[in-house]
Amino acid sequence: MEKIKMMTPIVEMDGDEMTRILWKMIKDELIYPYVELKSEYYDLGLENRNATNDQVTVDSANANKKYGVAVKCATITPNAARMKEYNLKEMWKSPNGTIRAILDGTVFRAPITVKGIEPYVRSWKKPITIARHAYGDVYKNSEMIVPGPGKAELVYTGADGTELRETIFEFKGPGVLQGMHNLNQSISSFARSCFNYALDTKQDLWFATKDTISKKYDHTFKDIFQEIFDADYKARFDAEGITYFYTLIDDAVARVMKSDGGFIWACKNYDGDVMSDMVSSAFGSLAMMTSVLVSPDGNYEYEAAHGTVQRHYYKYLKGEETSTNSVATIFAWTGALRKRGELDGIAELQQFADRMEKAVITTIESGKMTKDLALITSLEQVEVLNSGEFIKAVRATYESLL
Repeated sequence: MEKIKMMTPIVEMDGDEMTRILWKMIKDELIYPYVELKSEYYDLGLENRNATNDQVTVDSANANKKYGVAVKCATITPNAARMKEYNLKEMWKSPNGTIRAILDGTVFRAPITVKGIEPYVRSWKKPITIARHAYGDVYKNSEMIVPGPGKAELVYTGADGTELRETIFEFKGPGVLQGMHNLNQSISSFARSCFNYALDTKQDLWFATKDTISKKYDHTFKDIFQEIFDADYKARFDAEGITYFYTLIDDAVARVMKSDGGFIWACKNYDGDVMSDMVSSAFGSLAMMTSVLVSPDGNYEYEAAHGTVQRHYYKYLKGEETSTNSVATIFAWTGALRKRGELDGIAELQQFADRMEKAVITTIESGKMTKDLALITSLEQVEVLNSGEFIKAVRATYESLL
């Protein structure tokens, strides 16, 4: 069978630990036999990030802006233990955070649903996609431990010297203090990415904040979303038969739990961080969660939502057998290749991605799966496969679908 040819490269961002091992297996078994892969390769493994002073991460993000589509392996965000383990020059920042900042993107996470892995929320029938604003708020905060009685003030000094001042609290004793910020430009980019992705995937979009309590901070998010929607997207949403819906975050949680799914739920940074884990766990497994970073100007970066599977990697290094779930990483590859095919008008590449994803789901639904899924499936008489066996089983299923 002739391999599918590509016109434009995708940006390939390699990663760390067990997911790096799976990365090579997936390429060897599921990509190279069928696609004449064109990729611009960047090694985002922690050793190479350290050797390049993390310049490789910046370069990969800029390449993503150049070519429009990237696929990323899970990477380590170092802590003190990793500093010592890898003998790092410094505690390098999260590669995902660096890439998000350069692309000005929003993260969309959605569960991969298969028969036999039922959601813990009985009403959920279709995937729920979480759109997380990945800038500011508590993640770029300034905070302080207040030692004793005193007045805390919020002060803004303009470039022209004008000053705005507001009392936060009159402390009578020790406490804690936190300051947060966001940017109108970043909120606008978040809104446009959400509206564009809703149109791209033909799904309704929900957005929620706590504007009744946060009458300036959260209300600004609400206002910017509404202004952009009314000016640029309402007619397009109407034409596609999809809706944009705003509500309070607590009302959204109640509605989500009673819904049947099938929509995008846009969340501020912290809300999205928490709710994406809630949704992934409720659908069965973080290893069955896709993640795509979308910039407002139409750049895409696909990855798995989970980490580097450190515990399995240490077993692998000892020569012990692992049964690591590679589904989300496979879907990162298929997502990137489908988008590349869509942008370049290569129907065969889009069909390949669709067929490979069907092969993954069919393999699991036939009872062949990794250990993590075998522990939660309702299917009877399942066959537990190790890391390599599962990928080979997917290949066999793919061949049967041709």
